[in-house]
Amino acid sequence: MTDDVPWLDRDELAAWISFSAMTQTLQAALDAQLKRDAGLNQFEYYVMAALSEAPDRRMRMSQLAVFSQGSLSRLSHAVSRLERSGWVERLPSTDDPRATDAHLTAAGMRKVRQAAPGHVREVRRLVLDPLTSAQIAALGRSSREILAAVSPEVAAEVDTRI
Repeated sequence: MTDDVPWLDRDELAAWISFSAMTQTLQAALDAQLKRDAGLNQFEYYVMAALSEAPDRRMRMSQLAVFSQGSLSRLSHAVSRLERSGWVERLPSTDDPRATDAHLTAAGMRKVRQAAPGHVREVRRLVLDPLTSAQIAALGRSSREILAAVSPEVAAEVDTRI
């Protein structure tokens, strides 16, 4: 029945368990820091951060969904919450009247600037500081390879930003 299953060997299983535990606990830790210090969840922060780096602080909703790794529905709900706070607004796309863009407002840019230092400190403390320069480079390469296997579309979007 399961003879064709490529079971993990001992080393692969150890790597998988470590990686899986790390990704789960890291996401929870980063989310907790953002909620505590900025009143944002991680998804909302990444949406706003992506907009802060986009030309004119504006992106098509469909592209923003890919970059933020959320469905259009999830993104729409997040943007609605961010709109209520005055940090993001929806605008008709300038090049396609059928499409909608998300735009980071001036207040949203101030919020990103307020939230970013604490988030960067936490990323540095939890991810970068425990590693050597060589390990950081290897982590980046490995992450891009895994991302390309999981979602080539997201990998391509990330490649445009690094």
